[in-house]
Amino acid sequence: MPMGEVLLKPKGEIGIMVEAEVINPGIFTGKSEQEIEQLIVWQGPVQLPLSEFFDVDVVGSASARPEEMSIVIEGDVSRVKHIGHGMKAGVIEIHGSAGMHVGSEMIGGSIIVKGNAGSWAGMEMKGGLLHILRDAGDHVGCAYRGNWRGMSGGKIVIDGNARSQLGGGITGGEIVVEGNVENFCGIRQGGGTILVKGKAVRGVGAEMSAGTVAVCREIEQFTPGFVETGRENNPKLGDNSLVGNFAKFTGDNAISKNPKGILYALDNNIVDNRER
Repeated sequence: MPMGEVLLKPKGEIGIMVEAEVINPGIFTGKSEQEIEQLIVWQGPVQLPLSEFFDVDVVGSASARPEEMSIVIEGDVSRVKHIGHGMKAGVIEIHGSAGMHVGSEMIGGSIIVKGNAGSWAGMEMKGGLLHILRDAGDHVGCAYRGNWRGMSGGKIVIDGNARSQLGGGITGGEIVVEGNVENFCGIRQGGGTILVKGKAVRGVGAEMSAGTVAVCREIEQFTPGFVETGRENNPKLGDNSLVGNFAKFTGDNAISKNPKGILYALDNNIVDNRER
């Protein structure tokens, strides 16, 4: 149970996006209200205090340890990037939508977004929980530009839909999407688990070498480098039980002679795709 709580209330509309890695329980810990207000954020090439964009109210002990610290953001911050970037402990709760890079490189703690999240949410995440209650943009849990390894630990839950390249380069951890995804879900996946309870457009598991990905509804364009190895009824993915008869594939054989990647697809949907 958090002992220290910091309330942040956005002051108004934001034009140029703000980069606010300082919104992090580890950085807020031990600071007074005035010290938090003076933390520096970037808006384009300009450095500004956090108080330029937020009203700050410290509740409880300002000297709480990071794991005892909670940050509550009361409003939409879809124009604020890097909230919780690299956080190691504590809780961030956003009562609205979040901007790009929320929870990127986080190591521990939890972030709850009670709205949508922008692209690169949970980028290269190593631990903790990121829970998005609505939709997410592109590149969730992905490797950043120039890197090959994405998320390596922790868990991302998306209650809505996600866009393209979900889990690109993931090597560990778990991503669960209650809705649909678009293109190249699990591209270059080298470990970990991705579960999509809705449908996918195309390129699922492209260049995959290890790990497991499952799609519970239609895959519109099936990735050609996968070979069917059997059928399983109600297979389990960690703590998640799938319902139905699933075809099991290994791949991506287009990039490896002995790939260890596993793709589950609901049997009837794969048959439909192959008949097109």
